[in-house]
Amino acid sequence: MVSIKRKKGTIGILTGGGDVPGLNPAIRAVTIRAIREGFKVIGLRRGWKGLVSCIRDKNLDQAECFQILTEEIVNKIGRTGGTFLHTSRTRPSHIPKDEVPDHLQEKYTDQINDLTPEVLKNLDFLGIDYLVAIGGDDTLSYGVYLSKKGVKVIAIPKTMDNDVPGTDYCIGFSTCITRTIEMTHSLRTTAGSHERILVLEVFGRYAGFTALLPTMAGAANRCVIPEYMFRIERLTELLVQDRFTNPSHYSVALVSEGAMFEEGEMVFEKEESDQYGHRKLGGIGDRVSAQIHETSAKFNKGRKINVINQRLGYLVRCGNPDAIDSIAPMAFGNLALNLILNHSHGRLVSLRNGRYDDVPLDVVTSMKKVVDIEKYYNSDRLRPYYESFESKPLFIMTSDY
Repeated sequence: MVSIKRKKGTIGILTGGGDVPGLNPAIRAVTIRAIREGFKVIGLRRGWKGLVSCIRDKNLDQAECFQILTEEIVNKIGRTGGTFLHTSRTRPSHIPKDEVPDHLQEKYTDQINDLTPEVLKNLDFLGIDYLVAIGGDDTLSYGVYLSKKGVKVIAIPKTMDNDVPGTDYCIGFSTCITRTIEMTHSLRTTAGSHERILVLEVFGRYAGFTALLPTMAGAANRCVIPEYMFRIERLTELLVQDRFTNPSHYSVALVSEGAMFEEGEMVFEKEESDQYGHRKLGGIGDRVSAQIHETSAKFNKGRKINVINQRLGYLVRCGNPDAIDSIAPMAFGNLALNLILNHSHGRLVSLRNGRYDDVPLDVVTSMKKVVDIEKYYNSDRLRPYYESFESKPLFIMTSDY
């Protein structure tokens, strides 16, 4: 029987931003290790929103804001995708007036409100000694903000884009590129049957890892990424050449959602921004496809080539985690508990050069992690460089931190 120690304190855990496979395994790892080490664990619902919405009254049912976690609860969800604690893109320091909780409407009346004082009071009300935040650079940037105000924050990096600085790997990335490769190969049958060009829009707002790695793995002929503004004529010319040399007469391009035409800007699906100032991306694949169709005649003896256009979107973030996104979150969760047991905080758990580690949390806001195009992207050929991979980490392209 496991010897369980008592009264070491209370740990809060939350997930913020977009869902990815691997979040539930991370919650499970933190919870089980924490309970066995003698901590109480509170799951905070809907990311930072749970801490904003909490009412400091012990007589009220607060199930919408938080719940006490047990081994039985997390064992049931540990093998599944998504986050059972739910998530949001809430930024407590920038809450619009119409999203201020009802019980705080009279107190916070500006168009944009900083509810951090409520977050701090709610952490105290819940008795949370350490806060484990799982998220991408947006979610974790607010963790940096809280850490500077004295909250004991431990961060776990999560994002399909793999663009959190300070770590070579973020939860969700492996499943994302695994699905991208699988779905691209599946769609090849249709592209080949109709002898068309296949254009797939994939995730990647500022960083092109999710397009570049699958292309490097052979999923596509070409890719365009946010780090390099491309010319549609050059992309079309290359894809027409690829189609001509392919015995099945088709070619494939991956397009990052944040990619930009040489003369243009990012393509957005909606005008409104979230609380982190981001407008929802989407539609670059549609525009690229339409322009390839129109431009293709120039490189195909005057005849246009039809294009298959597919946005992979949520298909790569739903469902169960792959092997790496089951193993890495388990390790990250245990790393977080090691830090807590050593009375350390203000740290980001990380995976660098093939080894688990931790780095200062403020690295999240100190730099941007993007593809080094001089090292990894052939901007003339619109594809990765296939050079020596000796001494490179598992996923080749990493943070230079």
